[in-house]
Amino acid sequence: MPKATTSTFRVNPTSAATRPSKKNGESSSAAAGASGGAAGGARNHLFDTARFGQHILTNPLVAQGIVDKANLKPTDIVLEVGPGTGNLTVRILAACRKVVAVEMDPRMAAEVQKRVLGKPEQKKLEVMIGDFVKADLPYFDVCISNTPYQISSPLVFKLLSHRPIPRCAVLMFQREFALRLVASAGSKLWGRLAANVQLYARVEHIMKVGKGNFRPPPQVESSVVRIMPRDPPPPVKFEEFDGLNRVIFSRMNKTVRANFKAKGVAELIERNYKTWCAENGHMIEDGFDIREKIDTILLDSGYADNRAAKMDVDDLLKLLAAFNVEGIHFA
Repeated sequence: MPKATTSTFRVNPTSAATRPSKKNGESSSAAAGASGGAAGGARNHLFDTARFGQHILTNPLVAQGIVDKANLKPTDIVLEVGPGTGNLTVRILAACRKVVAVEMDPRMAAEVQKRVLGKPEQKKLEVMIGDFVKADLPYFDVCISNTPYQISSPLVFKLLSHRPIPRCAVLMFQREFALRLVASAGSKLWGRLAANVQLYARVEHIMKVGKGNFRPPPQVESSVVRIMPRDPPPPVKFEEFDGLNRVIFSRMNKTVRANFKAKGVAELIERNYKTWCAENGHMIEDGFDIREKIDTILLDSGYADNRAAKMDVDDLLKLLAAFNVEGIHFA
């Protein structure tokens, strides 16, 4: 898919994609979803929502609640990912200076434009057509998204790596993914995803959203989370932190020492260590054994017999620092 590009649409009022909805507050695609698929998971026949993993949010109270949780300012520029037919967009436009909406489906993008055609809000809306994951994003203060399921994780990490750092993001996900984001150390859902995200942001669960609030209805429940990136971010390379987490979260209920003894781990660390030594003019002594060095670091740090399932972000950072001091890196 090419990079997202800004496009302006010429709306044909007689076309199927731009005919007014028969229901107030719903776009034509949402109305089509309701009439064409009352059964759970029914396909939207006007727009190919299944292709892009889209489920149009039709409940106006939920849509307004999401916008309210973003605490928008009149001067804000808002990035909306997957605007669909604009049920969230029109509410965001009323509360901010500008909305940049990224949409993969040109027909959906045309529907969003139709919602504000001839209104003052038209000048405040910019639509980018293309793949959000590959797009070069403009400046924005806040991100709001009814997120297509298949880009949930890429979307979160793209937002966290964006500079300048946005103030917050209010995002809708599958319930299970949302709960994994907000999980705490020691809980059933704690894992690499939560650790990586919580290093760079504070995350809170703010709303449950049932299946019946969408057309077509998804097969799973949804939740809305608010992500507030830490500014300034911690001075830790993501690749380093994630590299350590890949090792110790591979078998969360095993000890950290056992995970470092897994096949291929020592060999990878040894290659990284030799590269570091070469770049820093450090001589490797005769008889050097990377496994002994790893074991010594784990014992000295006090984490050898810990389990990743119960280690919080601070524990992970301390363990990473213990390895880095000895020249061992994970990226």
